[in-house]
Amino acid sequence: MSAHTQVIWYKRDLRVGDHRPLATAAERGPVLPLYVAEPSIAADDDYLPRRWTLIREALVELRARLAKRGQPLVVRCGEMPAVLESIREQVGPLRLWAHEETGNGRTFERDRRVRAWAGARGVPFTEIPSRGVIRGPHDRDNWAKRWEAFMDRPLVHPPDALTPVDGIDPGPLPSHADLGLRPSTAALQQIGEAEAHRTLRSFLYERGQTYRRAMSKPEPAQTECSRLSVHLAYGTISLRRVVYEVRQRQTELRGLRGQAAAARRKALESFDSRLHWHSHFTQKLEDAPRIEHESYIPGFDDLRAEDWDPARYEAWLYGHTGFPMVDACMRCLRTTGWLNFRMRAMLCSFAAYDCWLDWRRFAPTYGGLMADYVPGIHYPQVQMQSGTTGINRVRIYNPIKQGKEHDPDGTFIRRWVPELSHLQTTAYVHAPWKMSPIEQQAAGCVIGEDYPERIVDHNEAYHHAQDTLHEYRQRPEIQAQADVILERHGSRA
Repeated sequence: MSAHTQVIWYKRDLRVGDHRPLATAAERGPVLPLYVAEPSIAADDDYLPRRWTLIREALVELRARLAKRGQPLVVRCGEMPAVLESIREQVGPLRLWAHEETGNGRTFERDRRVRAWAGARGVPFTEIPSRGVIRGPHDRDNWAKRWEAFMDRPLVHPPDALTPVDGIDPGPLPSHADLGLRPSTAALQQIGEAEAHRTLRSFLYERGQTYRRAMSKPEPAQTECSRLSVHLAYGTISLRRVVYEVRQRQTELRGLRGQAAAARRKALESFDSRLHWHSHFTQKLEDAPRIEHESYIPGFDDLRAEDWDPARYEAWLYGHTGFPMVDACMRCLRTTGWLNFRMRAMLCSFAAYDCWLDWRRFAPTYGGLMADYVPGIHYPQVQMQSGTTGINRVRIYNPIKQGKEHDPDGTFIRRWVPELSHLQTTAYVHAPWKMSPIEQQAAGCVIGEDYPERIVDHNEAYHHAQDTLHEYRQRPEIQAQADVILERHGSRA
């Protein structure tokens, strides 16, 4: 046994199962599991109150699970590494363990400060990969093989018992006010390790048979999608555990006959590929942290820099654009913290192309609305949907077409845009401006009074975006930069 206290620094890995730092440290001596709520991190634009609501809920369960093993979770409100220094003064020599995290710029700088503190005091600090993301130089051509090899490693069993650290008060769980946050009123999905496993099992054995069709449609997607994204975001279940369970279920289904088993197999094949993309996109931010604040193609940074329209931004952010599908999706996201991927892409497209907003200014707050916000997924996706990668096809979503295709009877729109809930004609639900003044009066939905006028003309915005992006892409310096980005960040088989 080591004379050092083994400090497990919890970040985005709020669980005991498949947690290698915890399991390894438990073999070496007394364990002090630590979570630090940092006001400086909570002050970032992407940290909305709902984030602490979710984390706090997960910490309650994590503390109980660790306490059953002999040592409850220690929680502090303060700044790293000052908190670590205080603990070192209390317990003496320590060794620090953590999972690697691909976060935003603030967490990256915080991690650098912790590493510098550890180095200056001779504190061993071990960071362990957890999501198949590779830190440091690597061969992109072999990335997929390395990811598969990582996922194929045996799962790590949690320790049966932890040697406790005497004299350390676990501490209270900070309130929103302690972090300088307002209370959260969002109706968020439950989170925690037990709930993560329950959600996974229900997806594999009960829900999800129509996943491939439903994942593009905002109403059925709420139950037919896995709903594991928030658990993966905060690590209440490991990505490796999900991959393992999905592939075990696929093996079971191969032994079954019938259309139901075949449909579920196909659904899980699609889902399996998206687990791969979870790490694939996170790797992009790990390789190029600058893309949180700069366009992949630096020449695109001035594309919209001078065209910020605060009124359009506010209308988009609060779901008052006059486009029912856009408004329904934004209001759903603001209320629940969750929206299916296609509709998130549509919202981003509308901000970038219809409203012509600079992604650098709306991306942090937009990400913060998502209960399952992962910077490594968010920023590459926002740049793709904003046309600033230079290597992806420009895709401008038509919000009316998206509504008709993915909410054909208007159920989702009527649910989230109650101003339109009494419209009997579904075509008007998707395009209420087509009602005559008499029809508007009869329906109790006067455009401009009961429901907003459209803030832009989509067709005009579409052609403006296409023409402007085409002109930019023809510039020799942009093409040269795009070649570099393709080599560094392009998809590999």
